[in-house]
Amino acid sequence: MQGSIERIRAASQIVARVLAEMGRVVQPGVTTAELDAIAEQMIRDHGGRPAFKGYRGFPASICTSIDEEVVHGIPGARALKAGDIVGIDVGVEFQGWYGDAARTFAVGKVSPEASHLIRVTEEALERGLAQARAGNWVGDISHAVQSHVERHGFSVVRDLVGHGIGREMHEDPAVPNFGSPGKGPRLAAGQVLAIEPMVNAGGRAVETRPDGWTVVTKDGRWSAHFEHTVAVGPDGPEILSVLADE
Repeated sequence: MQGSIERIRAASQIVARVLAEMGRVVQPGVTTAELDAIAEQMIRDHGGRPAFKGYRGFPASICTSIDEEVVHGIPGARALKAGDIVGIDVGVEFQGWYGDAARTFAVGKVSPEASHLIRVTEEALERGLAQARAGNWVGDISHAVQSHVERHGFSVVRDLVGHGIGREMHEDPAVPNFGSPGKGPRLAAGQVLAIEPMVNAGGRAVETRPDGWTVVTKDGRWSAHFEHTVAVGPDGPEILSVLADE
């Protein structure tokens, strides 16, 4: 079991390096296609494969979701502008194992509401991760995320959920960002999950654009997304997608 965790960690460390680089290069004027090219080159330079590219026909190596786009935005010619927020989701397959993480970045100076949305979403992820301990339940993670988000007047997306991860990008169990403590599957030491709050500034309703991928808020309000790959430990979480030297 520990060997599996170390293999997932190796994939997740590539993800973490890519997201760190995205934080350095996200700035006004950069196109999402340029971000995608940088990410793909980094993944391949580290011996990995972009897990999203070709997955069910997805055409790019990363997902770039701007402002009202929740997740699964397709990189292209659109240039980032000051005041935007952009969620970047990265998946890597390395030697047959997968890692997955996401982060929402502010592009230059953003509004107080956008900054608050980003902060609350990251805090919700931290609270969800803290519940990833053996003997807890998936619902403990879900409730920790939902309660923090709603306490701040935001809403969690219910149409999309986190997931198990390992030999496949998406494995059981599903990890919703809403629910009741003590419900759902019980967590066991050595399980690996991708926990990923998707938080809307307005209502929770979403829809998919005609491209078949990009999920957006129905009310046009902005959305943020954070994700980590985490191993369930006997005494708490072991976050695999944080850079080891951080």
